Amino acid sequence: MAQENETGRDEEAVSRFVEGFAGIFVEAGVQRMPARVFAALLASDAGAMTSAELGDQLQVSPAAVSGAVRYLTQQHMVSREREPGTRRDRYRVSNNQWYEALANRDQILKRWEEALRDGVQSLGRETPAGRRMAETLAFFEFISGELPLMLERWRKRRDELFSAN
Repeated sequence: MAQENETGRDEEAVSRFVEGFAGIFVEAGVQRMPARVFAALLASDAGAMTSAELGDQLQVSPAAVSGAVRYLTQQHMVSREREPGTRRDRYRVSNNQWYEALANRDQILKRWEEALRDGVQSLGRETPAGRRMAETLAFFEFISGELPLMLERWRKRRDELFSAN
């Protein structure tokens, strides 16, 4: 029999979603615990939970939650906020966390481009490795040029889909 909480959500179904979505993230290269924490936050109605709440829901230690949220905040996938009137932190996933995560990747792309330019110059553009490096550089330059345009289109689309009527 399904366990429903006070909002009528089927907790077993939520747990299956969290574990399934986390599994997809793990397949994409994200470590298991950050993937589980992110999925739990994404599936929570408030979009925010304390370490204790995350630990209870995921049945993991506070240390596991701590390491996971540290990783997720570094990746700009969650933010940390102080719970009013307490010393406890809450971790929040925003409605536009995908946008923020991608927008913050621009700095990383620029660093990769610089390193790849150095690689092309060091290896020589005419060597097999240099050509491969040049193609990789061209790809990242393309992505860097397209990303701001794509994000602007998304902002407009998001407004069309989700702005208050």
